[in-house]
Amino acid sequence: MRIVLLLFIVLAAVTVLSGCVGVKPWERPELGRYDMRSDRDPLSDSMADHVYFTREASSGGRGVGGGGCGCN
Repeated sequence: MRIVLLLFIVLAAVTVLSGCVGVKPWERPELGRYDMRSDRDPLSDSMADHVYFTREASSGGRGVGGGGCGCN
């Protein structure tokens, strides 16, 4: 039982500590490319917003109107 707990703690520590990465100044142009942007496809963003706001039964917020019925 102790080995499982120790393994879990080590795995959790590795997971938490591996998420922080320093970006060097010469690596920044690679991260600023157009294909690295999350909003590069306006149609996909529009569809994702429509699905999100339809399921959440809310309206507005990001340019999408309507209710939760999916009939907007």
